Amino acid sequence: MYARVYDAIWDSPISDRLAAAVCSVLEPTARTLDMGCGTGLVARLLTSRGTAVIAVDPSNAMIDRCRGRSAADLYLVAAEPPEGLVWESAALINVLHVCDDAWALLSSTVSRTPGRVAVIWPHDAVSLFDLARWERSGGLGWLRVLRCAVLRLAIGVPGGILGARRRGITTIEGEGRLISPTTVQVGDDTVTGKNVVLATGSYSRSLPGLEIGGRVITSEQALELDFIPKKVAVLGGGVIGVEFSSVWRSWGSEVTIIEALPHLVPNEDEAISKQFERAFRKRGIDFKLGVRFQGVTQNDQGVVVTLENGETIEAELLLVAVGRGPLTAGLGYEEVGITIDRGFVITNERLATNIPGVYAVGDIVPGLQLAHRGFQHGIFVAEEIAGLNPIVIDDLNIPKVTYSDPEVASVGLSEAKAAEKYGADKITSYDYNLAGNGKSHIIGTSGSVKVVRVNEGPVVGVHMIGARVGELIGEAQLAVNWEAYPEDIAPLLHAHPTQNEALGEAFLALAGKPLHGI
Repeated sequence: MYARVYDAIWDSPISDRLAAAVCSVLEPTARTLDMGCGTGLVARLLTSRGTAVIAVDPSNAMIDRCRGRSAADLYLVAAEPPEGLVWESAALINVLHVCDDAWALLSSTVSRTPGRVAVIWPHDAVSLFDLARWERSGGLGWLRVLRCAVLRLAIGVPGGILGARRRGITTIEGEGRLISPTTVQVGDDTVTGKNVVLATGSYSRSLPGLEIGGRVITSEQALELDFIPKKVAVLGGGVIGVEFSSVWRSWGSEVTIIEALPHLVPNEDEAISKQFERAFRKRGIDFKLGVRFQGVTQNDQGVVVTLENGETIEAELLLVAVGRGPLTAGLGYEEVGITIDRGFVITNERLATNIPGVYAVGDIVPGLQLAHRGFQHGIFVAEEIAGLNPIVIDDLNIPKVTYSDPEVASVGLSEAKAAEKYGADKITSYDYNLAGNGKSHIIGTSGSVKVVRVNEGPVVGVHMIGARVGELIGEAQLAVNWEAYPEDIAPLLHAHPTQNEALGEAFLALAGKPLHGI
């Protein structure tokens, strides 16, 4: 069966994505173990660039297909490479999730590989947190696993510049500058079009007087670290700060978060923020709330962070995670006459600037700074230019997810904002505890799903915390954007056992038909 599946994707775009990902990690000249070679897709890619390959698979059918499609040096029918076999690099491509003991195969392969190890697995088959738990139980060298994890993320990127080229889109590499409402200069070249879309993104902010450098880093530098710090101070308890804190803690780092506002993830519903704080406290993540940063000193060993209350925090690194700023300076925007406010490009609701024919998208437009908001902006502007009159999606109704452990996901108004808009006596909320959800028990998570409605009116906000709740935000988005009443959703079935049932139960309760709650 597997052989037929692999045959079906042999000539699909997946092969190109595999090639780019694997080749970006493994050294071309290194003798490479292709563990779980399958029908020879990766072996062919590796041998085509001159790499010596050892192809190993427990299936005779797979090996037969691989032998016909690659020029590997050695083909072995085995569940794992035999003792005495030597290689320099290794590839485990879509094999971990079908192993009886993925940890054993991964750890043994990594321990026997002196060079780099490339691992790709289906999106939900193995998580970073699974790897963290494996690390704590088995002592696997994390630098190699980190490279594996990055590779998994890379394979999920749909094409990038290469994908654009395949679709007949001309790409020009270089530093661009807007020199007129219709012209962009790139080096000595100019590009002219009827419309111009500004999409220059954002950068990591700092605080006045806080210089980035040395042991004071931003998220960009944090992603490039080649070691796991033993102790980290994180300035900022918003999304970026808590995501890095969560990952570092999973790898065994001591973490202290400094947040000037009263809560972590302060833009979320207060009830969710409080649950999040309890979860972080339980994980051993320390945090200082309602206190401002005063200064930092550093030396070769680490940093000393001073707070306005006089308290000091010693750490190996200070991560500055105080938000992102619009990357618009020095690009010619203001010289052309585009309205700029505090670095942001000001647009109308249809993303048009004050200059006809010039649009702006993504992080340079005031509002939520989210990847999916940015590409939704891009689609919107393309359709707008094409005359398709796309529908405007308000930032309030764009789903937000914090990718930490536990996850936080929300869309629409918090309970406090709903009370402010409609009146406290005009709204009702229901908080469904995941303790009553079977699938949450199975995956070992706690948390809740909170739904806010207008009395005898629509759902205006959904707020969730717990493992994998980011996967539930789709239905929540539909309910809020379509102004659905709980009574509209309550009759609909939610499959059992799923976490999705928690949303169904919350809607049932707000419709006056609680199933397991009061």
